[in-house]
Formats: sequence, structure tokens, C-alpha cells
Amino acid sequence: MAHPASELGVFLPSWAVCRYLSSWFAFDVCSTFPFHSISLLFNRHEHSLGLKFLNALRLWRLRRVSSLFARLEKDIRFNYAVIRCTKLISVTLFAVHCAGCINYLIADRYPDPRRTWIGASMPDFREAGLWARYVTSLYWSITTMTTTGYGDLHAENTREMLFGIAYMLFNLWLTAYLIGNMTNLVVHSTSRTRDFRDMVQAASEFAARNQLPQQIEEQMLNHICLRFRTEGLKQQETLEILPKAMRASISLCLFFPVVQGSYLFKGVSSGFIQQLVTEMQAEYYAPKEDVMLQNDKPSDLHLLVSGAVDVLAFLDGTEQVCGKAAEGELLGETGVMSNQPQPFTFRTTKLSQVLRISRSKLMDIMQENREDGEIIRSNFQQKLRMEQRLYIAMHQDDRVGAFEQTLLDP
Repeated sequence: MAHPASELGVFLPSWAVCRYLSSWFAFDVCSTFPFHSISLLFNRHEHSLGLKFLNALRLWRLRRVSSLFARLEKDIRFNYAVIRCTKLISVTLFAVHCAGCINYLIADRYPDPRRTWIGASMPDFREAGLWARYVTSLYWSITTMTTTGYGDLHAENTREMLFGIAYMLFNLWLTAYLIGNMTNLVVHSTSRTRDFRDMVQAASEFAARNQLPQQIEEQMLNHICLRFRTEGLKQQETLEILPKAMRASISLCLFFPVVQGSYLFKGVSSGFIQQLVTEMQAEYYAPKEDVMLQNDKPSDLHLLVSGAVDVLAFLDGTEQVCGKAAEGELLGETGVMSNQPQPFTFRTTKLSQVLRISRSKLMDIMQENREDGEIIRSNFQQKLRMEQRLYIAMHQDDRVGAFEQTLLDP
């Protein structure tokens, strides 16, 4: 059987053992040493003051509790606010308990019990039950810490006055620590809402000051509300801190099937779609928000992942709905592929997620993959020819219908 020391050396390097032996080892041994049991073998006065101070060395083990809270605060399985509040409550209760016990010990060791803070109101306090004495000590400690100061329990001798001064000075630091931490928790939970309301107010004032149309003001406010709702997701911020290979894997897992199912990329290689997906960025659009405007110069290709979009155009001086784009359809590919102004305006009708890639990056990828680029151009030309045939057929039906109508009219 292997020696325990040899097994320990497998897990702890020699430098860690030496560092521990030269730092906290002596304190840990003293905190676990059974002073109480040993003193009973040689001395029957188990209530001696020296023994109580030696037993107080066990409090050194509380530093492990502090280390435990530090680990829990960094553990993503637990709520940070709950752990932080638990730690603050524990620190407060421990401080109150220690102060009450020390003040009672001072009164218990004072020669004249009646000239003590507890003896003035409870002359026979030593004969009272343990629970009554403990609650009285806690009562004094809490009223002193909170600076309530009812005056029913107060220092009666110099020893108690000195301890009271030290305890009140300590409470200045403790109160600042508690209030500072609680303030940080409250401010952190409400700062997002406050910033959101300030931004909404600023946008409304900007629209009113510049007399913007109601539609544009609604789009501005809807976009701000969408940012507030999706800010908690922190999708883009999370992806940016990850390595490029990991970002690519996540994008492929989320968007590869959607891009592959688009008509423009039918028949291209998987490597081309992988390159395309890793360069795309996901964005959210609020309802009634313009993704792109008619006659704008093409700069980005958009792919609708989820939601719904109206296709609009100005006809006879009015904006009319020409069609609807469903999930998985491209937006603005006509302008991007032909390098012409956008023929339509695309406006969301509900919350939509859109993938975006710049025209320059798309052309660069097509240039690197010439065969896949030719397939994409062929798919685009087929789509144009199909739309032209539908357009001609619709106009022929309109002319035939108008001719029949003239024949029926008297």
C-alpha cells in the first residue's frame, strides 16, 4: 500500500506544498487543535478565560467560508444576486453575533455585575436562561449597529465604553460595505431600464424638434424597444469574444440549412456555403421597420431567417404592397447581383431576424470559387427570366380582359 504522502505528491507539486507549509499551515493546525479536551485532562476549570480565547482560534476556519462564497459567485450555475445577498446577510449576522458575545463576556467578567450594561436592567442575568441572555446580547448589538440607540441598554463602565467605541467605529466600515454592495445590486438591475427610458425620451424629443413624420418616429421607437428587448441576449457580444473557429461552428449550426435552402445558392458546394455563413451577421428588426429602401444603392444582401416582410414600391405616387417575403427568402438580391438601385422597399410586419452580408464580401467569395459563382449567376438569371414571363403573362391577361370588356359594353 502506497504511503499517503506519496499519493499526495501526485496531486500537489512540491512548490505548492512548501508554500502552504510556510503560510497557512500553522494557523490551520491551531484552528483544529482540541484545546478544550486537552485542558480537561490537566485542569478542571473548563470555563477559564484562557481556554475560551484558545477555542476562539477555531474562527480561523471561517476564511474557508469566504473562499466558498468567492467560488459560488463565479459559478454560472448559481444566481449571482442571490449568492451576493446571502453573503451580505451572513457577514451581518456574524458581526452582530460576535459583538453581542464579546460584550456579554465583558459584563460577565466584570467584578460588579450590577454596573454592567446587562446587569443594570437584569440584576440576576447570570441566573437567567441562555436564550434570554443571547437574545438580549443580540438586541444590544443590532440597536448599536443600526445606530437606533433606544438607551435601555448602554455602557455602565469603562471597559464597555471602550468596546462600544471600537464596535461603533467598526460599524462605520461595515455599514459602508453593506450599503455599497446593495446599491450596486439595485443599480445594476435598474440601469438598463433607466437608460432605455432616457433613450426613448431623447428620440421622441428629436422627432418632435425636427417635425419628423409619424411613421419615421414609430420606426425609431420600435427599433429602440427592440434593442432593449434583445440586449439581454447579447448575441453579437457573445460571439465577438469567442475564437473565429468557434464563431464559424456556431454560425454553421444555426444558419447553414437556411442559406442552403435559398434559391440563389441551389447547387453550390458546401464549402462555398460555409464561407458565406461565417461572413454573415445576424440582425433583428422590429415590426414596421425598413430593411432597405427603394432606389438605394445596393450594399448588402439580406436573407430572412424568421418573421415576415412586405415588398413595397411607389406606383402612381403612392406606396403599394407588391408582395410578401417569407422565411428563407432573399431581400435585395436584384440590386446586389445587377449592381443597380434597389427596385423595392422591404419593410417588416413582425419581429424578424435577418442575415446580412456585404456585396463586396459576396463578390470576393464568388471570385475565389468561380464554379460556384457561375452557378449563382445562372440561378439569378433563371429567376429574372421567370419573373419576366410572369410579368408578360399578367399584362397579356389584362389586355385580353380589357378587349373582352369593350365587346360586352353597349
